Amino acid sequence: MTQSKKKTTIILFSGDYDKAMAAYIIANGAAAYDHDVTIFHTFWGLNALRKEAPVPVQKGFLEKMFAKMMPRGADRMGLSRMNFAGIGPKLIKKVIKKHNAMPLPQLIEMAKEQGVKLVACQMTVDLLGLKPEELIDGVEFAGVAAYLADASEGNVNLFI
Repeated sequence: MTQSKKKTTIILFSGDYDKAMAAYIIANGAAAYDHDVTIFHTFWGLNALRKEAPVPVQKGFLEKMFAKMMPRGADRMGLSRMNFAGIGPKLIKKVIKKHNAMPLPQLIEMAKEQGVKLVACQMTVDLLGLKPEELIDGVEFAGVAAYLADASEGNVNLFI
């Protein structure tokens, strides 16, 4: 009897840098252990997938307001604790660099290189008025049913 490949699924709901970093550290670790890994980004977790540079797209008033209030890109996300009016992320990035750890944007790139499936929740993308061209390359779009199909076969399922 052959053993099937283990599966790890992660719902990334949080828009906090440190929580997104934890999700990507776990995802990369699971991928290194030969798991099939899916990260399902929803609501504020979608910020990790946004491109840093503005992308010219047509949006309504509310969609423009959401776009202005949400950080553009993984490197601009705030911390869950000790944000200190924006100084916290700078401090944590300095500590990350000092300890030769990978910052979040590099963890995302590593995950892509390892074949981690990055999924954007289509319903939330629509609700927040995001356009596919505003997200980094390699992102798939799916609904909760697709996530649940992956999760139902998962050995590890996390909500961050």
